[in-house]
Amino acid sequence: MMRDYSKNYKALNRAMKKLGARIPDTMSGFTKLHKASTAKGVLTKKTKELIALGIAITVRCDGCIAYHVHDSLQAGSSSEEILETIGVAVMMGGGPSVVYGCEAMEALDQFAALEKNEATVT
Repeated sequence: MMRDYSKNYKALNRAMKKLGARIPDTMSGFTKLHKASTAKGVLTKKTKELIALGIAITVRCDGCIAYHVHDSLQAGSSSEEILETIGVAVMMGGGPSVVYGCEAMEALDQFAALEKNEATVT
């Protein structure tokens, strides 16, 4: 269960760039969809990232969990907000979401530790 979510996030970025080179129209469309869907509107980017994280947990997508924990933090989510999102996902997804909620918690702890280390170095 112990994954390195920072490495996973970076590896997925590289893989998606490679995929984008092979199917540029599809990936360009996906990128536009992602940007439009997470742009600030009535809901904030932070709220939208937390929704995406909850869905990622319930559909059991490891890569999505890495992305949306990372992006939730970047959008200003607190650890407490992410943990509450995990709780809602567990309520909606039952036992399997508990397992993937634990994955999201581990990703949160790893990304938070990285942020703390970067802040200390800077």
